[in-house]
Amino acid sequence: MKNTIFQTMFLTLLMVCILTFSRAQVLPSTGATLQKNTWTTSQLMKPETLVKMIRTGQKVKIYNIGVVQNIKGAVNMGAAGEKENLKKFAQVLKGVPANTTLVVYCGCCPMDKCPNIRPAFQLLNDLKFKNARLLELPVNVKTDWIDKGYPLAENTK
Repeated sequence: MKNTIFQTMFLTLLMVCILTFSRAQVLPSTGATLQKNTWTTSQLMKPETLVKMIRTGQKVKIYNIGVVQNIKGAVNMGAAGEKENLKKFAQVLKGVPANTTLVVYCGCCPMDKCPNIRPAFQLLNDLKFKNARLLELPVNVKTDWIDKGYPLAENTK
């Protein structure tokens, strides 16, 4: 009896979490859950490529536009899905040459649902950055970066 009650409670909680998460990803104007990507396939960067750039000291500006741990060398801009953080990101990018290699990432959730990467990458497109890349973290930063032992910022636990 206790096991059945526990299972029912667990499944109910799981369903509430799933419904809450999926509702957070709904676009308010259309009610659609799928979002249009603001990048091309050639603008995606594999984690292994960024790791190599970091380890060999290549010049690259890395911006954390989410709420996850900082990758080594990343500047944390906060969640780009929030207008204030996106404005702050635009201010930081002022004066950065258009041919600078820039990498943005979030990794809070699967890329197809992330509320932060599309506005941030659209900003990079609007500002005409020629070498803007989105770090390809299909699952999240924990699975696709941290669990692989890739470099994190010194102050990350």
